[in-house]
Amino acid sequence: MPGSSHKSGALNRLRRIEGQVRGIARMIEEDRYCIDVLTQIQAVKAALGRAETEVLRSHAACCVAEAIASGDETEQREKFDELLELYEKAKR
Repeated sequence: MPGSSHKSGALNRLRRIEGQVRGIARMIEEDRYCIDVLTQIQAVKAALGRAETEVLRSHAACCVAEAIASGDETEQREKFDELLELYEKAKR
């Protein structure tokens, strides 16, 4: 993930998510109300989705843009195929 601002932003987001997950584990250990636990799990899933979007935007802005600018059709096809493969995995 080239670019220090993209990298630090994603790392900060993931560290917050890590803290949220530890908090959920504590909630379960403390026998907290299931709906409260589920609400926090949904919040983590949403946060992971935002982190995923951030990394994808970085990839498009850097790696994909470089492939397009290079004019190398093989590299362009490779980046396009990577995105399609990722999309297919997400649908499963």
